[in-house]
Amino acid sequence: MTVRAVQVIAGADVIAYHSAGHGRSIARSIAAEHLRPDHIEEPLVYPVTTGTTDHPGGYRGAMEDFYAESAARLAVHLDAGRTVAVLAEGDPLFYGSYMHMHKRLADRYPTEVIPGVTSVSAAAARLGAPLVEGEEVLTVLPGTLPEEELTARLASADSAVVMKLGRTFPAVRRAIERAGRLDDARYVERATMSGERTGALADIDPDSVPYFAVAVLPSRVDAAPRETGPDAGEVVVVGTGPAGPLWLTPETRGALADAQDLVGYTTYLDRVPVRPGQRRHGSDNKVESERAEFALDLARRGRRVAVVSGGDPGVFAMATAVLEVAAADPYKDVPVRVLPGLTAANAAAARVGAPLGHDYAVLSLSDRLKPWEVIAERLHAAAAADLVLALYNPGSRSRTWQVGKARELLLEHRAPDTPVVLARDVGGAEERVRIVRLADLDPAQVDMRTILLVGSSQTVTVRRGPGREEVVWTPRRYPEPSTEASPGS
Repeated sequence: MTVRAVQVIAGADVIAYHSAGHGRSIARSIAAEHLRPDHIEEPLVYPVTTGTTDHPGGYRGAMEDFYAESAARLAVHLDAGRTVAVLAEGDPLFYGSYMHMHKRLADRYPTEVIPGVTSVSAAAARLGAPLVEGEEVLTVLPGTLPEEELTARLASADSAVVMKLGRTFPAVRRAIERAGRLDDARYVERATMSGERTGALADIDPDSVPYFAVAVLPSRVDAAPRETGPDAGEVVVVGTGPAGPLWLTPETRGALADAQDLVGYTTYLDRVPVRPGQRRHGSDNKVESERAEFALDLARRGRRVAVVSGGDPGVFAMATAVLEVAAADPYKDVPVRVLPGLTAANAAAARVGAPLGHDYAVLSLSDRLKPWEVIAERLHAAAAADLVLALYNPGSRSRTWQVGKARELLLEHRAPDTPVVLARDVGGAEERVRIVRLADLDPAQVDMRTILLVGSSQTVTVRRGPGREEVVWTPRRYPEPSTEASPGS
């Protein structure tokens, strides 16, 4: 307890505290030595905790009525001029029941909230382990979240604390294990109080876990290194999305944090936060096979390697290069995983609406790895099928004519006013997204950081909203093919 908390209790006329039906209160037990015989005590006993209720409003309705009645009881003392101290374990405004009193009373009576030591801080102190260092971010989660949500958040967390265990412990343990963090996870029960227990979370009997326990994933900085050796190595191919941290999936964040080595095109590696102890191996964008072989060699020596791509690693990116090399005899036993990422086509489409709302085809206009004749044949086929087109790698400093030629081919099948989305650096600092007519598509405005989305015959463009912004979508319904009437009909 803080000195200020002791002072407030000493000066209070009324001591209020929450408790379950058994009447025992952890908050009262903490403050017991400071209570006086002449204190008026107001036990606020929950009508329901983990059981069921016949309240017509269910659990939520029962608790709403309880908090309203409790606030009314305290208001009687306040109206009589008495000072009321509401006890709360931990901090009053951190997952605490006091906040429900605060919402109902603080606007009517002078109120002071005395901060307390949270179970998060107490648990870290009892473990003797830093929670966060440097640029790490601490995530605090209630164990009552759905298991899938817990797994996603834990996979992307630097450090984390999961509260409200008890009956949620089995699901929390599974979420931590699925997130790949079970080896790091620690368990703390009743921190700083009698009956305190700490240990490795993996060793805890689920039937022995009370509500007042937390799971802790401490700082990764200076953490004991995980097992290394030939059997521990693996390659995980990840996509960073079109740009920046906002486009990373939780699964990818977790893989990047867990890796010992990051391998990739330098531009993509720069999107990944620097972590102490990680090695970064950047290279040029035109050495995919060499980069893949380097990553697999590291994994064969027992390193956990993340190969970093932009967008989705399986869409014109590094997943294919890694798997091609991994099929060779020296690397067939090296584990390789591919984690999905947000593609440039999806990101660009979302910026303007839903141009990919119906069937579409994805093609690369780069003829560095396939002949232009193949590209032209596929463009003709996709355009003749009236598919929306997502065109990757449309141009570069050394490839300046492909966009113009593609426009000519497409105009053989599409109307001149077919909408084309030009999306450059989506999600980045130089983002620019425009909509032009197919006939007006200017190759000079296209480079390697641009993706083109070419509408079908059904794609619609309208202006809407206060700014009259253009919105593009392709309807999910397609017209029935017309048929001529048969004789005699």
